[in-house]
Formats: sequence, structure tokens, C-alpha cells
Amino acid sequence: MFKKLLCVFFGMGLAFSVSAADVIADMHAEMSGCETCHADGAPSEDGAYEAAQCADCHGGLADMEAPHPAHDGMLECTDCHMVHEQEVGQHPTCDACHDDGRTAN
Repeated sequence: MFKKLLCVFFGMGLAFSVSAADVIADMHAEMSGCETCHADGAPSEDGAYEAAQCADCHGGLADMEAPHPAHDGMLECTDCHMVHEQEVGQHPTCDACHDDGRTAN
């Protein structure tokens, strides 16, 4: 629990210290380098380590606000959040996967 709170508070501070043009990965790397998300600074083969790192700081999908709980057990964070491409504050949209008009509400 303490680690999760520390990540949240530290992440909030960094969110105010980066420019809007920074990608999400850059913001996370400022915490402690690539090791913030990757074991030994290198991507894992299956992304499982990175998914566990997301959950350690941000919580599991079931514990988050919509649309996250509906995807629990079906998706990993990186299925929607392209952290090396998306800018800080940018969010994926439902229509990236759903073409039937679904929204997060």
C-alpha cells in the first residue's frame, strides 16, 4: 500500500513538472530510469512484468474507474495505453477497438 501511495504522489508531482509534449514513458523514466517499468531497463518478452509494474502503482483494472473494470482479465494496460507514443494527459478512445459507438460512460 505504501509503495502504491508513493508512486501516486511521486507521479502527481512529475505530472506537473513535464511539458505536455512529453510522452508517458518519459514521465515514468524520470522516476528511476527505464527500470521504473522494465526489469533491468529492457522490455520483457510478453509484457507481463510491465503490466505488473502498472498495477503496482496505478492499481488493477477492476479497481479503476470506467472503462477499466469492464476490461479486467481481458486486456493489459499496454493494449490501450501506448506509453512510448502517447503524450502525457492523452487517453485512448473507445472507437480504437469498438466501432459500434460505445463510450466510457
